[in-house]
Amino acid sequence: MIVVISDTKDGKSYQAEVPKERESSLIGRKVGESIDGGSLGAAGYTLLITGGSDQAGYPMRGDVSGPRRMQVLLSSGPGYNSDANGARRTRNVRGNTISDEIQQVNLKVTTAGSKPLLEIFPPLAKKDEKKK
Repeated sequence: MIVVISDTKDGKSYQAEVPKERESSLIGRKVGESIDGGSLGAAGYTLLITGGSDQAGYPMRGDVSGPRRMQVLLSSGPGYNSDANGARRTRNVRGNTISDEIQQVNLKVTTAGSKPLLEIFPPLAKKDEKKK
């Protein structure tokens, strides 16, 4: 599972891979809940779950209960961008509970720790895509 942690103070986001052993600290949690960052390796931080997406790319919505994927009539928000005022469409979305089918979880920093996130989650090395 991948976590994307957004720091509103500096406007940057940090990506990290959560090992299988630590995924259990996220499974069963809901969008809008706060978690301790120590379970993800960010001791001293308090993080808020803001959303995520499953393996097929369907977004999580806070107003759909449960971990299941379902069709919902949407007019705005995650999962549907309207072109016209008042337009509604039926779209597949994921519920608000994190399960083992969730691929990415989005988190927001609510309380910062003593160590900066840049030191905890260093950026991944970029691949050189130049071919000679």
